[in-house]
Amino acid sequence: METEKKIRVIAVGFSCMDIYEKTGKYYPTGNGVDWGVHLSRMGVPVSVLSVTGDDRYGTIMREMLRKENIDISRLHKAHGETCQMKMDLVNGVDRVHLEEVEGVMGSFALTQEDKEYIRNFDYMHTDLFGNVLNDLPELHASGIKVIMDFSTFSDDPEFNTDENYKYVDYAFLSYEKEDEYILDHMKKIQSFGPKIVTATLGENGSISYDGHRYYRHGIEKVEVVNTVGAGDSYIAGFTFGIINGLEISKCQELGAKLSAKVITRFEPY
Repeated sequence: METEKKIRVIAVGFSCMDIYEKTGKYYPTGNGVDWGVHLSRMGVPVSVLSVTGDDRYGTIMREMLRKENIDISRLHKAHGETCQMKMDLVNGVDRVHLEEVEGVMGSFALTQEDKEYIRNFDYMHTDLFGNVLNDLPELHASGIKVIMDFSTFSDDPEFNTDENYKYVDYAFLSYEKEDEYILDHMKKIQSFGPKIVTATLGENGSISYDGHRYYRHGIEKVEVVNTVGAGDSYIAGFTFGIINGLEISKCQELGAKLSAKVITRFEPY
C-alpha cells in the first residue's frame, strides 16, 4: 500500500533502544521511530529528529533507520550513551519496563535550526517525553499538523492541561475500555482544539471523536506474540488514512489492521 501524495512527515522527540537482556534482543524504538518506520514502509517520506549517543547503540539506530529509508539528517549525535529501556516480558507477551538509562536524551532540546527544518513538513508526530512541548505553539503556528501520542498519560496532572492540547491536531491516548469517563475525557480534550481525539482500548478496539460524534472500531483477532508497538502502529495506520483524506472509520480500520500485524511478531514494526 503506497500513498499517492508525497506528503512529508517527521517524527520529533523521544527515541531509545529497547533492550531485553534475558533474551539478548534489542532494537531501536520510541513512539515516533516506530510510527515513522511503518509510514516509510507504506511509501511516505519520513524524517526523524531526535538524538543518539556516540555509542554502539547510537550506531545501530542510525544504520537501522537508513535501511528503512528514513532521513536522519537531523538525528543529532551527542557524546554519551543513547537512551535505553531495559525490558522484560511477562507471560511472553506483555512488556515490562525495568530500568531507563536516560543518556543523551535527557538534555535534548530543539535548536532554532531544528524548528526551521520542521516547518518544511506537512505532519509532525511527537510525544510527551521528547522535550518539545514548549515548542508546540511556535511549530503549530507555522502550519504543520501535529500528531501527539499521549499514551496512558492524558489524565496525568502534569500533562492534562489545555496548553498541551490546543496546539495538537490529532490526539491519541490509551485506555482500557469504553466507559463514561473516557467518553467525557475525549470530548473535553477535543474542545481545546484537536480535530480528532482517538482512544485505543487494547482488546476493546478504539474510539474516535471529532466534535460531532463518536466512531467505534473493533480489533483484528490474531494470535498475540508481543504487545510492543501496538499503539504506535495503530497511530501510523490512522495517520496514513488522514494524509490520504480518508474517513475516520477507514483510518481506524487501517490502524487496527496494522496493529494486528505487529502484535503477531516480537519486533514493534
